[in-house]
Amino acid sequence: MRILALAAFAFALSAIQAPAAFAQDLRLTSAEISAGGSIAKEQVFDESGCNGGNISPSLNWTGAPEAARSFAVTVYDPDAPTGRGWWHWVVADIPAGATALPKNAGNAAAKLLPPGAVQSRNDFGTLGYGGPCPPPGARHHYVFTLFAIGADKLAGASNGGAPAALAALVQSHSLAKASLIATYGR
Repeated sequence: MRILALAAFAFALSAIQAPAAFAQDLRLTSAEISAGGSIAKEQVFDESGCNGGNISPSLNWTGAPEAARSFAVTVYDPDAPTGRGWWHWVVADIPAGATALPKNAGNAAAKLLPPGAVQSRNDFGTLGYGGPCPPPGARHHYVFTLFAIGADKLAGASNGGAPAALAALVQSHSLAKASLIATYGR
């Protein structure tokens, strides 16, 4: 079990480290979430003992490498007591011209993602964004990562796929990445 936990932590750490050539250029921000801050109830899951709004935050980015042909976003909790972390949101095939996702873009019914973007199911089993809902106790870290991708579309990305599989596909095609880490506990 400890080996699985270490592997999940190593993957999360790789998700927040960008290649040196692009690390200072690609930047991710949000009006609702600040780096090192607490996640508000609006973004918290609304089931499994949690009572938030389950609204994905707005995300904005600048400094993408010229070779970027699309983007992807993941939200990952490396502290989840699963031995492999917890995927809260994975979206890929965001067009290269995009520089933001609006608040609530992770709600599949709202249709706020740019045309062509695809979402996986999260580890709650629902399509799109599933906000924080850790077990009572210690605060968990939530890693919001933007990936600049060197392809227009990722072969194998499709609506409803497994989040870890799509996240691995995104990671393997990443040119650069930028992360924003916030916490939540109950």
